[in-house]
Amino acid sequence: MPKNLAGTDDLLPPWAYEFLPSGNGCRYKIAKGGRGSGKSWAFARMLILRANYEGARPVRILCARELQNSIQDSVHQLLVDQISSMNMSGSFNINESKITSNNGSEFMFKGLRGMKNNAQALKSLEGVDICWIEEGQTISDSSFKTLTPTIRKPGSEIWITYNPDQESDPVDKIAMNPPPGSIVRTVNWSDNPWFHETALEIERAWMQRTDPDAYDHVWGGGYRKHSKAQIFSGKYRIESFETPDNVDRFYFGADWGFAEDPTTLVRSFIVDGCLYVDHEAYAIGVELDALPALFGSVPESEKWPIKADSARPETISHMRRRKWNVTAARKWAGSVEDGITYLRSFREIVIHPRCVHTLEEMRLYKYKVDQLSGDVLPIIVDKHNHCIDALRYSLDGYIKPGYQGSIAMQVGSL
Repeated sequence: MPKNLAGTDDLLPPWAYEFLPSGNGCRYKIAKGGRGSGKSWAFARMLILRANYEGARPVRILCARELQNSIQDSVHQLLVDQISSMNMSGSFNINESKITSNNGSEFMFKGLRGMKNNAQALKSLEGVDICWIEEGQTISDSSFKTLTPTIRKPGSEIWITYNPDQESDPVDKIAMNPPPGSIVRTVNWSDNPWFHETALEIERAWMQRTDPDAYDHVWGGGYRKHSKAQIFSGKYRIESFETPDNVDRFYFGADWGFAEDPTTLVRSFIVDGCLYVDHEAYAIGVELDALPALFGSVPESEKWPIKADSARPETISHMRRRKWNVTAARKWAGSVEDGITYLRSFREIVIHPRCVHTLEEMRLYKYKVDQLSGDVLPIIVDKHNHCIDALRYSLDGYIKPGYQGSIAMQVGSL
């Protein structure tokens, strides 16, 4: 199907053109991502164009989802709305349970749950050319195992749109390890050229600033996080702030890279009980001679004390010889837990959006979760913590063994 079919340049987002050709050997065509991407209406429009493609053979299109108690649970209304908005109402016959085109193509709508034991329903699917599964994250493993061998007409295709929810969702088994020749694309609001014409931009920007964890799932297409397992859940936010001219003190902390781990330097300051993180340096595979340049990328780092991971005394000595005021942060049994408690005792941790790695770690740093029971365990997962470790080191001297008190009692600037 050519790119310029029926003037699609004005009807589809740029990413959608890869999905348009039919009969090209692509069994699976999958678009996943967050809210505002337009993936559902783009798939609806592509299928409408295919169903009405002049000169092509008629196609049977099954629109499926896990549960469909009534036609209102299906994409029927979405297709009707898109047919109208594309000025193609005269090319389709629309009734309550089916949509047919003038050239004989048809859209059917079915729920998949329970179909395994319905021989008649399964037989009706054997002639399907394209099966579109909407909200693929809700499809059970049993439904997938029933559906996929049933859609077996030569050249048949399975199209899936979904918002990622859990890494264990059956749809991800296909999306993360698809058969050869499949098309799998992640699309988000930033891939939708018409997104800013909607009323969603204010909501998106507000959630990005106030709830980064929810933002990553709702708008970024990330998995839903176990909020109780996220160590800094509800404690941090993103804000593009200006660093005050009258900061009493900057806190600098460094974590040294080992093998594939990054070397990091983080700068922060404290105002009104809040910890503000305004600069970071982050790089993998940094040689000793390149460390001063990396540290120098963080403003005023050569002027202030830097507390660093004590595990690399030779690196600390090297930096001190290069005139950097680096000293080892103290460690003790439980120092990580005490540091986390101290960081969480701030009223808020406010992170500038340019500190992208610190933000990512705040979202991903977590406690271990029992995979069978779902219980959150008092075990910190030693991953996604290089900037956070640097932040802990920077507050060496304030964080003390068995810390339980108020930061306002320890930090004079509060």
